[in-house]
Amino acid sequence: MNITMNGKTMSFQAPQKLKAIVEAMIPERTDEVLACFINRSVIELNAEIYESAELYPITYANEEGRRIYERSMRFVLLIAARRLFPDYQVRIEHSIGQGVYIELDRMRLSQGDVESLEMMMHDIVAENLPFTRSRWSKEEAITYFQDEGDMDKARLLMYRPYDFFDIYTCGGMSEYFYGAMLPSTGMLNAFALRAYAPGLVLLLPDRTKPDQVAEFVSLPKHMAVLAQSNYWCKVLNCSTAADLNELIKQNKLRDFIRVNEAFHSKSLAEIAEDITKRGARAIFISGPSSSGKTTFANRLSIHLRVNGLTPLLISMDDFYFDRDSLPLEEDGQPDLESLDALDVPLLQSCLNSLLSGQETLLPRFDFTTKKRAADGVRIRIGTDTPLIIEGIHALNPKLHEPFEKGMMCFIYISQLTTLNLDWHNRIRTTDARLLRRIVRDYQFRATPPEKTLAMWDKVRKGEEKWVFPFQEKADIVFNSALHYELPILKTITYNMLKSIPKTDPHYIKCSRILKILNYLLPVPEEVFNEIPPLSILREFIGGNTLYT
Repeated sequence: MNITMNGKTMSFQAPQKLKAIVEAMIPERTDEVLACFINRSVIELNAEIYESAELYPITYANEEGRRIYERSMRFVLLIAARRLFPDYQVRIEHSIGQGVYIELDRMRLSQGDVESLEMMMHDIVAENLPFTRSRWSKEEAITYFQDEGDMDKARLLMYRPYDFFDIYTCGGMSEYFYGAMLPSTGMLNAFALRAYAPGLVLLLPDRTKPDQVAEFVSLPKHMAVLAQSNYWCKVLNCSTAADLNELIKQNKLRDFIRVNEAFHSKSLAEIAEDITKRGARAIFISGPSSSGKTTFANRLSIHLRVNGLTPLLISMDDFYFDRDSLPLEEDGQPDLESLDALDVPLLQSCLNSLLSGQETLLPRFDFTTKKRAADGVRIRIGTDTPLIIEGIHALNPKLHEPFEKGMMCFIYISQLTTLNLDWHNRIRTTDARLLRRIVRDYQFRATPPEKTLAMWDKVRKGEEKWVFPFQEKADIVFNSALHYELPILKTITYNMLKSIPKTDPHYIKCSRILKILNYLLPVPEEVFNEIPPLSILREFIGGNTLYT
């Protein structure tokens, strides 16, 4: 059989392990390669190749490579925790910087506990234990996890629409993960643990220097809002996908929707009260794509009106330069994510003019012509009119230089999902946001899912540069996730995503989302009418009366 990789072709006797092929074809990069793409699918290094193919190496520089490394690293931590703390369940929570926050249920980890775990993990890596993959029937897998007391996983597997599972075994422990793994623990050389009460942070390799551990980044405001969301989940007895499925089966989702929305309304009222007490005149709202910034800004405006104010909404999108004069990226396309795409001096001038009580001409951007409209809107405001300025760059310090600090309030909003598939497998925030965006783009921007998937890497790159570095600058952090939303979004998108062919160059992103949605039950369409017209979710699924 003939194998092509990096423009080079070699012949091999079939079957041949992928690891051996990599070692023969790119020996200088053997240590970097974590897996390969073949026909848009991921193939593990331990897998055997039976026929001619073109392979594409997956390294830590790839999103998929980082996910493979993290999964394998989590398994090592699970083995170490079982050896040291067999009476406590590990819960993988969420990302924090270039790491993952983890807790042991009912146990507050001390510095000594964390150091012991890290030493045990290094021992497991040194043992170079294999991650052995085997196929189990659904009944075998469910029985095993029930016997292990891993009831959240056993309950979840009952919902999988297939009769078998690929289970990994390592160090006497068997686990089910939702994606590819490394061949053995010996490949996991770069990691560290950091105590972060009541749990710990598993630090992964730095994305730009994969042989080094990433620096620890403390995000106290980010962590506080995630802890609050976790508390909500516990109050509602819905922390995993299986919990959510049971609510759907028992016809209790309507009540769950009501309580979720009530939590959002309560938070918005508290934020409006805080802003009113501060006497803030300029409220800057930022967040990554598909966080629900526009609906949040409108709902905040309503709550501020309840407090006797008359806020004015300003979208930073209206301050775009004409599309044909925007800075270009390496591919020659306009860089819509860059701060340089906005007329910052004009924005600052307009805000200063408004806050000084002068009549001000606000621009209006026409997205059909992709140019600033010839006409604008003239407006004058009083002292009881705070400005709500919404856009991805709203927390960038370069915007705030002309203004007094005391007059500003900064809000960061993001969809920070805390619902897990099970205790050992999290649902990534970026996957949940991408699902929101697929729905919105398809329904309101005539954009097929394939195009949204193709744009996503560029969107993420822009967020990493222009949004995430400023999130801790916020005075207030709001989590726009709704714990009921994934089954709703599945009902809209599942068949659409299933129809995307594996030949699509961005199919891997689609595959990740489908793996999540496979474990969630769809929702009867009559339940959709329980979602309020002002819900943040309505920004994506339609029916939001704020824009009619």
